[in-house]
Amino acid sequence: MGCLGNILWFIFGGFISGMSWAAAGLLWCITVVGVPVGVQCFKFAALSFFPFGKEIRYGGGAASFLLNLIWLIVSGLPLAVESAVLGCLLCLTIVGIPFGLQHFKIAKLALMPFGAVVEG
Repeated sequence: MGCLGNILWFIFGGFISGMSWAAAGLLWCITVVGVPVGVQCFKFAALSFFPFGKEIRYGGGAASFLLNLIWLIVSGLPLAVESAVLGCLLCLTIVGIPFGLQHFKIAKLALMPFGAVVEG
């Protein structure tokens, strides 16, 4: 399911989601202070393009919490809402449920990306 799922995902919504993450990364990279956040966005853009077969492990400490708080206010909410809405729309059909679940995984990641590690 991984390879076929990733191909279908990219065609039917993954491209939009990945480009949203890449755009957020570009906006963060405008300033020198935001470059580490932008690099993290680019990592998650790659995940958002092809999410099947990958898991996200959450962790981190106080620094991750502070970065997640700033991220949530500045960029996280629009990305999370986008993925949640697309996930709800895809879950309306039986065929779209696996794709909707991937959008929910990315929506959770959009809320707290720092301290998260992609495995797989």
